[in-house]
Amino acid sequence: MPGDVRTLESWLWEAACQIRGPVDAPKFKDYILPLVFLKRLSDVFEDEVRYLAQELGSETKAAQIVEQDHSMVRFYIPEHARWPAIASRRTGLGEFLTDAVRAVARENPRLSGVIDITDFNATTAGQRIVDDGRLAAIVQILSKHRLGMEDVEPDVLGRAYEYLLRKFAEGQGSSAGEFYTPREIAVLMACILGPQPGDTVYDPCCGSGGLLIKCHLRLLETHGASKNGRKRLPSQLAPLRLFGQEINPSTFAMARMNAVIHDMEAEIKLGDTMRSPQFTDADGALWPFDLLTANPMWNQKFQVQTYENDPCDRFALGIPPGSSADWGWLQHMLASLDEGGRMAVVLDTGAVSRGSGNQGSNRERDIRRAFVERDLIEAVLLLPENLFYNTTAPGTVLVVNRRKRHPGEVLLINASAQFAKGRPKNYLKEEHIATLHHCYSEWEAVEGLSAIVSQEEVARNDFNLSPSRYVATGAEQEVLPLEEAVVLLQEAEEERAAADAELANVLKELGLGNANDKG
Repeated sequence: MPGDVRTLESWLWEAACQIRGPVDAPKFKDYILPLVFLKRLSDVFEDEVRYLAQELGSETKAAQIVEQDHSMVRFYIPEHARWPAIASRRTGLGEFLTDAVRAVARENPRLSGVIDITDFNATTAGQRIVDDGRLAAIVQILSKHRLGMEDVEPDVLGRAYEYLLRKFAEGQGSSAGEFYTPREIAVLMACILGPQPGDTVYDPCCGSGGLLIKCHLRLLETHGASKNGRKRLPSQLAPLRLFGQEINPSTFAMARMNAVIHDMEAEIKLGDTMRSPQFTDADGALWPFDLLTANPMWNQKFQVQTYENDPCDRFALGIPPGSSADWGWLQHMLASLDEGGRMAVVLDTGAVSRGSGNQGSNRERDIRRAFVERDLIEAVLLLPENLFYNTTAPGTVLVVNRRKRHPGEVLLINASAQFAKGRPKNYLKEEHIATLHHCYSEWEAVEGLSAIVSQEEVARNDFNLSPSRYVATGAEQEVLPLEEAVVLLQEAEEERAAADAELANVLKELGLGNANDKG
C-alpha cells in the first residue's frame, strides 16, 4: 500500500499522466478525479463489509445484510461498480465506467451530480476523447494500491488529492483560480480564523472546497488528540459544520469529492451565490455563520441591477460598480456573519485602495468607508506576488470581525517579502505562515512588516487600506498592475456615463434636451 503522502502523490500523478496527452489540462482532471474517488469508495465499502463480517462471524451473512439494508454502510456500491469488476473489464470500458458511476449516484443520492459528472465514453468530432486503452492504463495503475480505511488515512489521501488539484491548476492557467487557492494561503487564513469546536464555517464561492478543508484540519491540529499516529477530534468536542456554494457544476463535484475524501461532513450546494444564495431560511433571510472564508473571483462583473434588486437586502452599505464585485462579495459575506462572526477573504489588491484620493464620490471607497466607520475591518494583509495560478498579481487577505479585539484599530501587514521563489509559482514556507500568524494573533507592529493604525488615520488617508501605504519594506514602488488599471478605467467610464445621463435629464427638464443637436 502507499506509504507517505509523497508516495501517494507520485502514484496518483502517474495515473493522471496517462491522459495528459490527448486531453486538455482543464478537462483531464474530470476523468481522473472521479476514478480516484470511486476507488476510495469501493475499497472503503469492502472494508465496511469485512468489519461487519467480523461481528457476525460470516462474510456471506454480512454481504446479505448489506444487500438488504444499504444503510449498514456509509455509501453502498453496486456489485458491477466495485473496483474488482472494473479492473477485470476488458472491453467497452468507457461505457462500463459511465454506467458504474451513474449506478453509484442512483444508490447514493448525495453523490448525484458529484461522481457521475463525466461520460467516460464521450466523443468529439467522432473520436473518443479518452479511448479504452488509456482508461485501462489508469485503472491498472490505480489497482496497484488499496485506498481503504486501514490502507491510507483520510488526511493523507486528502493531501494527495489536493496535490492533484494543484497540479491541474498549474496546467490550467487563467481559469485555475476558479477552483484552487494555493494551499499555504488557505492554511494561513485558517490560522487567522482559529476555528473552535462546533463552529459553523461558510464559503460562498468554495471552488474545490480547499478553504473549508483547511479550517477542518486546523481544528484537528489545535484540538485533536493523536491516536495511531493520526489527529482525531475527541468525542466530547463537536466538529465543524461546513457549508459552501459553488456555481460551476464540475467544480461543485470536486468540492463534494474532496470533502468525502477528507472524511468530512460538508453541505455543498450548487448555484450562483450573488443572484441566488442557497443558505436561507423559509423567509429568504440569510443563515448566520460563525466564520467565513473565501477567495471570490477578483473584479467580477455584475450588472448594477443585481445589487439594486436584491431580495436579501445584502447591499445596504453601498452599490458596488459594475466593473468589480469585490465589495459586493464582502457585503454578502458580512450579511452572512452572525453577531460575533469573523471572516478572512482573499481579494485583489485594488479592492482596499481604489477610489481613495479621488475627488468626489467613488463607490468602492464609499463602501470601504462604511466598513471602517462601523469598525468592522480588523486587519489587511498584503501577499507576495506570483502566488496564484491565474495571475502574477499579489492579493490581499482582508479580515472582518464583528467583535474586534482592539476596537478602533486596524492591523496592516505588508508580507510582500515573505515568500520563497518557486517554479512556476512563488510560495510561503511554514516559517512565513508562522510569522504572519504570530503578527496577527499578537497584534504586533513590526518595522518593515506591520503597522497598527487608528480609524482616524485611515480616514485621513481617505480610507486607503493598502498595507504598502503604511508599511515600507525598502522595495521599489511598483507600477499600477494592469488588472487594477483596467478596473479603474471601467469605473471611471461608468461614472462618466452616469453623469452624462444625469446631465441629459437636467437639460430635458430645462427644455434643452436637443440643444447639442442644433447647428
